[in-house]
Amino acid sequence: MAALSAVALTITGLTGTAQAADINVAKNGGYESGLSNWTCSAGSGTTVGSPVHAGAAALQGTPSGLDNAKCSQSVAVQPNSTYTLSAWVQGSYVYLGASGTGTTDVSTWTPGTSGWQQLSTRFTTGASTRSVSVYTNGWYGQPAYYADDLTLVGPDGGGGTDPGPQVPATPGGLSVGSVTSSSVTLNWGAVSGATGYNVYRAGTKVQSATGTSATVTGLAANTSYQFQVSATNSAGESAKSTAVAGKTSAGGTDPGNPGNPSVPKHAVTGYWQNFNNGATVQKIRDVPSQYDIIAVSFANATATQGQLAFSLDPAVGYASAADFKADIAAKKAAGKSVILSVGGETGSVSVSNDASATAFANSAYSLMQEYGFSGIDIDLENGLNSTYMTKALRQLSAKAGPSLVLTMAPQTIDMQSTSGEYFKTALAVKDILTVVNMQYYNSGSMLGCDGKVYSQGSVDFITALACIQLQGGLAPSQVGIGVPASTRGAGSGYVAPSVVNNALDCLAKGTNCGSFKPSTTYPGLRGAMTWSTNWDATAGNAWSNAVGPHVHSLP
Repeated sequence: MAALSAVALTITGLTGTAQAADINVAKNGGYESGLSNWTCSAGSGTTVGSPVHAGAAALQGTPSGLDNAKCSQSVAVQPNSTYTLSAWVQGSYVYLGASGTGTTDVSTWTPGTSGWQQLSTRFTTGASTRSVSVYTNGWYGQPAYYADDLTLVGPDGGGGTDPGPQVPATPGGLSVGSVTSSSVTLNWGAVSGATGYNVYRAGTKVQSATGTSATVTGLAANTSYQFQVSATNSAGESAKSTAVAGKTSAGGTDPGNPGNPSVPKHAVTGYWQNFNNGATVQKIRDVPSQYDIIAVSFANATATQGQLAFSLDPAVGYASAADFKADIAAKKAAGKSVILSVGGETGSVSVSNDASATAFANSAYSLMQEYGFSGIDIDLENGLNSTYMTKALRQLSAKAGPSLVLTMAPQTIDMQSTSGEYFKTALAVKDILTVVNMQYYNSGSMLGCDGKVYSQGSVDFITALACIQLQGGLAPSQVGIGVPASTRGAGSGYVAPSVVNNALDCLAKGTNCGSFKPSTTYPGLRGAMTWSTNWDATAGNAWSNAVGPHVHSLP
């Protein structure tokens, strides 16, 4: 196998007889500023927050087809000068080298490593060489590779070096998320160049975080607290943010909506069918206690764009709406969340302008108040406008308060890229989003986060696709695994409960994986979802009896 070049760095030099003191002439070699100064072939490169060698970011290059994931940068060098090129790399087949040196081009490579490994090579520029291309790349058809802390050390060619790290800016957008009787979850905006954040309560530092959210625990019930957050890196700590107030709930519920219990750290979601399609007909009271979130399926569209309605199907056997509402209240009293799902395979709710966004929010909140729903689920399988759905959900959140339970159930194709409308919506409402339970069924083969194609119905299919969401910006607590409860629950994609449990273990603990193993573990993974509680009942509740206890035992 011949060596290939992947990341190119061009350096332009100055003439002179004396060699200046050596500096690092590469720019943004730690990828802390995204792909600034770098150019990657065929859109094959991106930056990720994990794995990293140091700092908060690293380069991920994903080969595909006839592209080997090459990224490049141009830097000034001096002629007749010696330079040392090095980088920390991880993954399968990673190459580092330099071309256009004016003498002998160089390269070095590793066939693969599960941990970080430093590659290094040296070259001397020619008598008239003022630019050199240095690079790293992967190999055709191989999984993604990672590179970090790339340096090119030698005389300054006129371009200088990266300035030393600067103290990061003060975080903005600090807000209160979910609350319990003893904890408050905080969310804030990411700060460029920050490698961590400090959380303060009443001016005293109480914990640190690497991401843009944290849950402060050990608080007194029904008590207000003041919180601030600062950003940190090797250069120091920013000023503290503007303070926000967060109040714990009384007895485990939010004081603004005392009927809404908090969702547990690891939760099981089940869709309850408000219709009879051959699955066991059941009332809300019949849903097993393993289910923490019960999504009532589905809300109806009205003649007014964006507006929702709901009515009980006589086929489910409720004598009255009051009986249905009593069942919801009883489940909530038992600590469960009962929410209203919007959409489904045939449901079509259009939110594509300001008026329809407001109609959506107003009608959803009205139904929450009328029936006692704790929130809503977005299961729109016939198109979604991220701009206006985001507006609708934010309006609803402003009405319902921090105890709102907001879930989504996109199809696999909807979460293949952060540029998709569903993914964009999830990221835009990340601060109020409870969980995304992607449907790992009825989809056929799909790309995983490593660029490989996986067929549905396996541990690898679940873990490699969940990885896309985890690397794409969702918190582990916002990622759940959605599967059919029985072979009759979907057209394809059913997996045994043991496969679901293995996938949960692989993502949360790094055990029971298939051929794909994530580069890190996600112990905060929210849990699993199934379609539906009715099909589960048809199969003797085998799914919830096996998956429920496993989810609730996750770390």
